Amino acid sequence: MGEIFAYDFMVRALLAGLVAGLICPAVGVFLVLRRYAFMADTLAHVSLAGLALGMILGVFPSLTTLGVTLAAAVGVERLRATGRLHGEAVLALMLSTGLALAVVLISLVRGFNVDIMGYLFGSILTVSPADLLLILVVGAAAMLLLFLFYKELFFISFDEECARVAGLPVDRLNMLFILLVALTVSVATRVVGVLLVGALMVIPVLTGQLFAGSFRSLFRVSLVLGVTVCLCGLLFSYYLGTAPGGSIVLLAAAIFLLTQLFIAARRAWQRRRLVKGEEKLPLVKFGERTSGP
Repeated sequence: MGEIFAYDFMVRALLAGLVAGLICPAVGVFLVLRRYAFMADTLAHVSLAGLALGMILGVFPSLTTLGVTLAAAVGVERLRATGRLHGEAVLALMLSTGLALAVVLISLVRGFNVDIMGYLFGSILTVSPADLLLILVVGAAAMLLLFLFYKELFFISFDEECARVAGLPVDRLNMLFILLVALTVSVATRVVGVLLVGALMVIPVLTGQLFAGSFRSLFRVSLVLGVTVCLCGLLFSYYLGTAPGGSIVLLAAAIFLLTQLFIAARRAWQRRRLVKGEEKLPLVKFGERTSGP
């Protein structure tokens, strides 16, 4: 186990996975609550155009990917704010346009030596020292913004109209949130790949919803699950020789499935005991208040 820390590329991958495992579920919680999970996939596909643009211009690809993703996020929010198009229509438009642009730009590049499969599905070897530095800086900035605007984002995620009536700058907060999603996507694509970053932002949150009793507990459980699947998925990828993105997402999906089966089995067992009379409901006298809400 300790031998993996002797390789610099594996240490960089684990550090990048730790950042991605923290920030993806942290932002994904608000995405799921707002029913806007498709946003992550949209920006991830657009980021592929940023990669191709960086190869054409001979610029550091992670910087162009970050810039294009941020620009696309601003465009999505501007189009959605006009009210002329529904959110799903805006995302579909941006996804198809960004993916088409990426395909055209990649076809124009001749003889490039960049592993496209690594960008699509993630690769341990693609995390360079410069990538790791950018991931750490962007991840720290995104977590800081989440910490500073946690309550405001929580408010607008549950009731945007009520937040607007309460005097919150909803439009600015929405723009801030979209930029946070763009930052998260640009960080996570280096670990799980373009095609699977949306799953890392959503699946741990869906698993946490199965047994979390409050938003705060959901937030914490999602972060723990995100870090766990990222680090364990990278280890599985190292020892089995599989793609990191696929290993991470499959592990997250397996935990979700096992949690579902455990909850279903527990409910069936409790129902069976109740039918047999082994568990009796507490008797409450008329006028007596019970504990709880």
